Amino acid sequence: MTVSLEQLRRCHVAVDLGAARTRVFIKGAGLVVDEPSVAAVNTRTGALIAVGTFAEQMTGRTPDYIRVARPVTGGTVVDVEMAQRMLRHLLGEKLRRQLRRKPGLRAAACTPHDSDPLAQRAARETLMGIGARRVELVDTLIAAAVGCGLPVEQPTATMIIVCGAATTQIAVLSLGAIVTAVRLPVGGDAIDHAVIQHLRHQHALMLPSQSVRPLQLALHGNGLTPLGPESTEIHGRDVATGLARSVLVDTAAVRNAIHTPLTSVLDGIGKVLRDCPPDLVADLAERGIMMVGGSALLPGLDEMLRASTGMPVHIAERPDVCAILGVGAMLEGQIHPMVLDPLAE
Repeated sequence: MTVSLEQLRRCHVAVDLGAARTRVFIKGAGLVVDEPSVAAVNTRTGALIAVGTFAEQMTGRTPDYIRVARPVTGGTVVDVEMAQRMLRHLLGEKLRRQLRRKPGLRAAACTPHDSDPLAQRAARETLMGIGARRVELVDTLIAAAVGCGLPVEQPTATMIIVCGAATTQIAVLSLGAIVTAVRLPVGGDAIDHAVIQHLRHQHALMLPSQSVRPLQLALHGNGLTPLGPESTEIHGRDVATGLARSVLVDTAAVRNAIHTPLTSVLDGIGKVLRDCPPDLVADLAERGIMMVGGSALLPGLDEMLRASTGMPVHIAERPDVCAILGVGAMLEGQIHPMVLDPLAE
């Protein structure tokens, strides 16, 4: 674990700055912010126009002088000043006033596995923008495992896959620590891009970027599986004429387009298992894989992993908020590490 549980219990607020969404947990109040990590800025005056859901709705619909910015990429803050402004507005004046009353405010932040010192420094500086005097960093893999109820502190292997918007993190945990892990630059955004390119090349149809994820979830509900319907109707814009058009799309072809960028995820699982001790691999064959993160709900992903690995694959009850809820549980003292008493000689 990046930081001890005793240090986390002294923290008052936890923040998960993700590429897709920003979540804030306050001790005693629970999850208070769950909004897209998007901010809209007037480039002429530098004023912040909108943040969160409203700013995301403005994507692709703004005049030239309005820029829609995403200050977080792959779990790493790439624009500290914009991330601070976005976070302050998402919290609101009432919550910021409440946090300012706490002397020596301590904050906890989720950071991707194996993040470099510059990324850790950017996360610290962002939280100091809301008044934090000290910032503790928690590995996203540990936080997500705690949030979905895995027995992280026990001497048994648990495998978790955090499916984010820009990255996928895979790890085997035991005794409250990461045994082996890998981070891959493939996430939900890559899958969205694959669907857009498939529709453009095969059907000459342009799909708005904001319609891709609802489309995938709708296909999942209609059964984007070998047993589901053979085709589904999709609305978009014709590439040649620019007019609105509807086409019948073969769901098997969409499924193949989605699976193509996920081959690297299978390679990552194989690497983690090869680096893992044999006794822990035996535990994993029985316990299986737990999937968390917003992209864990992508259609067919769990079935593909189940078929490729031969292990049980489970999706957490609330996969999108597991990481922040895990850090919140640590803040409130709900997690107790297994005490190992040294043997007397």
